[in-house]
Amino acid sequence: MTVEDQALVQGHPSTSGDDFPLNVNTLFRHAVRTYPEQHVVYRTADGGWDRYTMGECGIRASTAATVLAELGVTAGDVVGVLDWNSKRHFELYWAIPALGAVLLQMNLRLAPADLAYVTGHSNATIVLVDESLLEVAESIAPLNPHVRHWVVMTDRPSKDVKTTLPNVSYFEDLMRTSEPLTAWPMLSEQAAYCGSYTTGTTGRPKGVFYSHRSLYLHAMTMASLLEVSNADCTLLVAPMFHALSWGLPQAAIYAGSKIVLPGRYMASDTSVLIDAMVAEGVTVVNGAPAIYQPMLDHIVEMDAKPDFHRVRMLCGAAEPPVSLMRDLFEQTGAEVIHGYGATETTALISINRVKKSLQESLSDDEVWELKRCQGLPLPGMEIRVVDLDGHTLPHDGKAIGEILVKGPGVATSYYDYNGDDTHFTDGFWRTGDIGKILPNGYLKLTDRLKDVIKSGGEWISSIDMENALVAHPDVREAAVVGVPDTKWQERPVALVVLRPMSTTTEDDIRATLDGLFARWQMPDEIHFVDAIARTSVGKIDKRAIRAELAELAELAESSTGVPRDQSTVGAN
Repeated sequence: MTVEDQALVQGHPSTSGDDFPLNVNTLFRHAVRTYPEQHVVYRTADGGWDRYTMGECGIRASTAATVLAELGVTAGDVVGVLDWNSKRHFELYWAIPALGAVLLQMNLRLAPADLAYVTGHSNATIVLVDESLLEVAESIAPLNPHVRHWVVMTDRPSKDVKTTLPNVSYFEDLMRTSEPLTAWPMLSEQAAYCGSYTTGTTGRPKGVFYSHRSLYLHAMTMASLLEVSNADCTLLVAPMFHALSWGLPQAAIYAGSKIVLPGRYMASDTSVLIDAMVAEGVTVVNGAPAIYQPMLDHIVEMDAKPDFHRVRMLCGAAEPPVSLMRDLFEQTGAEVIHGYGATETTALISINRVKKSLQESLSDDEVWELKRCQGLPLPGMEIRVVDLDGHTLPHDGKAIGEILVKGPGVATSYYDYNGDDTHFTDGFWRTGDIGKILPNGYLKLTDRLKDVIKSGGEWISSIDMENALVAHPDVREAAVVGVPDTKWQERPVALVVLRPMSTTTEDDIRATLDGLFARWQMPDEIHFVDAIARTSVGKIDKRAIRAELAELAELAESSTGVPRDQSTVGAN
């Protein structure tokens, strides 16, 4: 049953206050007013921890709004923030829209040229930067002379801070001389709350500006599906500088949850996250497999395992391997919940929790296999699977095609974009992902359109092979890409990162895949590597991997004079 091609029907007039806007400002004011005693716990610059109440956070956010107003910020202006998951960043999530201005997400993992482009393309006029990121700000400042003010955020005396930024001022100095904003404007729900830019590996980043309405609805939906309430404690691990930490801050505020902000942390040392989860009683957390795997590795080495049986670990950026989900559950009791989304969709498209109706009919192994799916669409989300000609395919679990989505939080265009318009069609956003929808309603991705391996007229799923590889107990990470082949068009090549002290061989790896993949689907080459290239949001950077493999192939060809030829691959 679809509605995408039907005209809008007005129906009978209502008497509801439908002109009362759904904006994020009302969510924050509600949290401050209703849960003023709730704690916000945050990491300090010296690596310690501190806390204050939601009521105190509200006062500081209101004061920060006054500071911005005194710097000339008005409704519609774009204000950039360059910071970690910090106390001040959290305050600015609410202070900037309090004026009707737009929060610009400055992804500090972007290359300097791209970050400078984002700052200019969005027309940001003020940028607030944490002291630890001054070098990043100083590298892009000369390319953005239109920025009127650079505001440095630090706990140190401003006289001790050295910077080459022009028109610089200091956030805490301004906060000490300002008063809280007395009247927050009632902002249109269609106004932009935030600007977020894509982190794709082709072309310039593309801008998506989320409306207040889309975030309000997303917060309500996310809190409902994750069952977040004021009895919960939410740890924001996914970066707040991209895609709004997947919309979890707004969901936590909507629910009145306790908040934990870990500041800057390293994937190589996730013990700080585990310690915080134990100390603060965290029950909701978001992160990528690239963070959860090191957390699991640390937990395995702990003598006393933490009790996370109430913890819901939202996992995004990449499909979590079954081994990761299962081991975290067996070690701690935590539920890993796969979420699928994108910059273009105000975060989530779908979320995977096992239906009650399926729990009794599926075996334990079948439940874990189902948890590999990207999940059930969010309420109000329309999903289509289409073939190469754009024809809608059935939801039979067999037909595979490109995933198209539309809904109240899905972009219908990019901001000030002059490129081709093939990203959107008939109100749907083309995700570029290949997948299928099962008869039970679950969405399952099989690959990215640009990453699916096309070999001999057939498709090989790199995602499925990667998950099969990391199921091996000695494999820490794996990536599978297609490389050009003179006969078969493309052939799969696997990169594998082994755990320390492992003696696993290539034959052992192939034995892991045997029986799961046909002979012709098996990788031609398996390379053991120290690390796998990733994008700024933790996804495997397959473009970089393909480029590196192509360079190696060219070197091999130049030294031997023999071109790459896999003519015997797949022979029976």
